[in-house]
Amino acid sequence: MKVHILTADDDPHIRELLGFYLRKEGYSVQEAENGAAAARLLEHTPVHLAIVDVMLPLKNGWELCEEIRRYYDIPVILLTAKGEQRDKAKGFRSGTDDYIVKPFEPEELLFRVKALLRRYQMVSSDLITLRNTVINRRSYEITVNGEPLQLPLKEFELLAQLAAHPGQLFTREQLLRLVWGEGYRGDSRTIDVHIKRLRERFADICEDVVIKTVRGIGYKLEAPVG
Repeated sequence: MKVHILTADDDPHIRELLGFYLRKEGYSVQEAENGAAAARLLEHTPVHLAIVDVMLPLKNGWELCEEIRRYYDIPVILLTAKGEQRDKAKGFRSGTDDYIVKPFEPEELLFRVKALLRRYQMVSSDLITLRNTVINRRSYEITVNGEPLQLPLKEFELLAQLAAHPGQLFTREQLLRLVWGEGYRGDSRTIDVHIKRLRERFADICEDVVIKTVRGIGYKLEAPVG
């Protein structure tokens, strides 16, 4: 299957550079010079991954990333000339899967593109496979090494949300909204408690489920290797 990648950057030299290296690797590339044009392309063109500059005209990269998260199930890499921690935090809160600061090495970008595409290939509409762990979102069943594992509903939904986007960082507030719903009135400590329980449940039975804490932001599930 041909992989289609969207590159959104108002600098034509960056678009040319990205296009050269991505096409050299066999990817199909769609280019957009601003956020509005990128949004239109997404509506009418199949896209498997988006590389988005933060400082886009008409619709900035953070806004575009939030829109992609709402309507499309594809990985996003944000490009920016800014390296400050607060800008990275804002990017992850917008839902980006990865973050690269300009200037960047094209080889590093290609490595991250391939890594994200591999992670997303592990996830289908109903089944999520993390090496020897299979999560069935339709039947609410989990098997580890072929053996069933029972989880309370919210723990299951939290794990499925993280596992459906391996490597993507979620804030506690995002997880509360996605798993508990908009009307939930509890605080973010609920997430911490459930993450602790998930870690304890999987600690002694397999190494497939590794949930990392990103200090001051939230959690992500690492894609298992091998």
